[in-house]
Amino acid sequence: MDKRNKISVVINTYNAERHLAAVLQSVKDFDEVLVCDMESTDGTLEIAREQGCRIVSFPKKNYVNAEPARTFAIQSAASPWVLVVDADEIVTPELRSYLYRRVEEPSCPAGLYIPRLNRFFGEYTRSIAYDHQLRFFKREGTVWPPHVHTFPKVDGPTERISPSAKNVRLIHLADESVSDLVRKTNSYTDDELYKRLDRHYGLWALFWRPFWRFFRNYFLKLGLLDGQAGLVRAGMDAFYQYVLVAKTIEKKKREQSK
Repeated sequence: MDKRNKISVVINTYNAERHLAAVLQSVKDFDEVLVCDMESTDGTLEIAREQGCRIVSFPKKNYVNAEPARTFAIQSAASPWVLVVDADEIVTPELRSYLYRRVEEPSCPAGLYIPRLNRFFGEYTRSIAYDHQLRFFKREGTVWPPHVHTFPKVDGPTERISPSAKNVRLIHLADESVSDLVRKTNSYTDDELYKRLDRHYGLWALFWRPFWRFFRNYFLKLGLLDGQAGLVRAGMDAFYQYVLVAKTIEKKKREQSK
């Protein structure tokens, strides 16, 4: 194989032993598997060593997500192409074949958004069944902003892989609970405030943004067909937006009062 078409899999970890062995098995046939660990205290590193991964370290500090370590991990990879996989995501054989086929094509874009299959309440619900993640790209020139809910900045054009491409996807093993979503809402909205520093939200935003997010997930994305799971998930997504807007307003007011 032309070395220009080699692919490294990059996995950021922190106490990720629960699904890691299965994840590593799904990516063992790539050219390189690189684990960037943030000082795990469980069996994560032992599993990575047993699977023959290359391991680099990044300080945990007070980070609540992996984004601050993403760019370091990506630039530590040995191959010109990088597939970023979370420690609870399976890469299907069809996705692997698709990626190697695409990098052989002269028309391959610099980045690909990959469909990811998600579940909630123990089932794959319609409203969140697929989301597209920009996880495959050229290593050179790629930078990942160090904040939650951001996509990497890729030097070149990007494309989306259609979810209709049979089994070409990431499979998200995590089955988030309501408790997980409440915990993440508080920590993630704190981290996401940086995106809202130039926003001037008022009373209307407190109503409109949660309403639109609920409407989109429950009606447009057919969450209503998922029964209780669809209703709860749409409500939690609306709640996230309400908390984010409220925290943004609070931060602005506190700054103005100084």
